[in-house]
Amino acid sequence: MKVAFLVAPEGVEQVELTSPWQAVQDAGGTPRLVSTRGGQVQAFNHLDRADTFPVDQTVAEATAGEYDALVLPGGVANPDFLRTDRGAVDFVREMCRAGRPVAVICHGPWTLVEADVVRGRTLTSWPSLQTDIRNAGGNWVDQEVALCREGPAVFVSSRKPADLPAFNRAMLEQFSRVAA
Repeated sequence: MKVAFLVAPEGVEQVELTSPWQAVQDAGGTPRLVSTRGGQVQAFNHLDRADTFPVDQTVAEATAGEYDALVLPGGVANPDFLRTDRGAVDFVREMCRAGRPVAVICHGPWTLVEADVVRGRTLTSWPSLQTDIRNAGGNWVDQEVALCREGPAVFVSSRKPADLPAFNRAMLEQFSRVAA
């Protein structure tokens, strides 16, 4: 199972990157850090700088065909940067159209909104995104994990770092179905 973790050069919420990453590794998968630029990405603990992580591949080099699944971590700045990058938005759209499962947490759904893939889909997120999701034609719910199978790509979504244990379990369950 090869999983793309798509993040901007800075602004990703560190625990929303590292916890699912470790879960994928522990399940025997291969996580790969994909970003809009090469080099390193700067993670954050809310608004404070945290660790940096090496980029494995730029989004310009990545294709949906080489990945089994996609993770979109949150952090306020991370998805805000991603949704303004045409390559990142196109990659997300390509992954969804290819039927790859997508796990998204916190503010991560902003990139899905920009890719125009939430219409008719049920998601949860950080509460401040509910209007954006609804305006994009999605159904927003306030729950620990939302699972949506209404499109070509299964969506697993969660609201916040406290939801990570349930998010990781649901994510791995959906990802293992594709890799089987």
